[in-house]
Amino acid sequence: MTIVYKISDNTKEKMINYYSDKLRDKTPPYAVFQAEEGGTIITLYESGKVMFQGISADVDANMWRDMEAHLNNGRLPEENKKKEKEKKSSEELYEERKKYYYINSVGSDEVGTGDYFGPVVVTASFVKKDDIPFLEELGVKDSKKMTDQKILEVVPKIIRKIPYETIIYTNTEYNKNKEYNMNKIKAILHNKAILSLLKKDNFNYDKVVIDQFCYPKNYFGYLKESNNVFRKIDFTTKAEDKCLSVACSSLISRYVFIKEMDKMSKMLGKKVPKGAGVNVDEFAKEIIKIHGKDILEKIAKLNFKNTDKILKEEK
Repeated sequence: MTIVYKISDNTKEKMINYYSDKLRDKTPPYAVFQAEEGGTIITLYESGKVMFQGISADVDANMWRDMEAHLNNGRLPEENKKKEKEKKSSEELYEERKKYYYINSVGSDEVGTGDYFGPVVVTASFVKKDDIPFLEELGVKDSKKMTDQKILEVVPKIIRKIPYETIIYTNTEYNKNKEYNMNKIKAILHNKAILSLLKKDNFNYDKVVIDQFCYPKNYFGYLKESNNVFRKIDFTTKAEDKCLSVACSSLISRYVFIKEMDKMSKMLGKKVPKGAGVNVDEFAKEIIKIHGKDILEKIAKLNFKNTDKILKEEK
């Protein structure tokens, strides 16, 4: 039996003292010591890892695990490391929120990029510091964390107060663009939404924020053919959690997407499923039998792998 785990410096000192009269003559490379007790060979390495070998290795290993926990508030080094990482992540998020949350901001976000059916929807919105209590009372957060029903209730209240601009990129438009580069499409739509919003008023904003879906260099590279590019942007991951204007844009985009899917459902006479799973494939096959395969041009993103699977089975 062999058991290996890492110990902290204070346990290491205890272990060195405990095994001082049980040391073996030879010490392996990179080891502090190697000792033997009751048929168990104990090797402590410079890295802090300790290895227990032998029939009763588990007994000795558990003894030192208990010692490690006793000396370190009940936690092993791995748990301490995890705790520190979580704490650091929490502290970083707090600092990021201070940077993006309590400010006047323009934020942009999109939905529909992972759905086979329905358009890509991008929204840019402007949130003042004075709007924060209102939005917090509504429970504004990333649309992925709210049900569609809740979004349908909350968003009408938001759009009556928060300035916004929404761009709907239809499936027909999407399928005409045979390059099918989703990041390029998103970059173009974000740029268009931000510029359109800023034309509406002379907003006194501190930052313009986008949830980072690609490197800034690539984002602006996608816009090299555009005549007008807004460049003063803060790109940050998990922007919906840090910046209220991005959260609002996420919710508004989702709201518009839901409404567009409802229109599509009425047109087809069937509830159109979201996502890109097996249920989507089955739905598409039913619709093709009724309307023909050309209907996919109007309702789906043809470059998704779903299309090949659907049409292959139709042949």
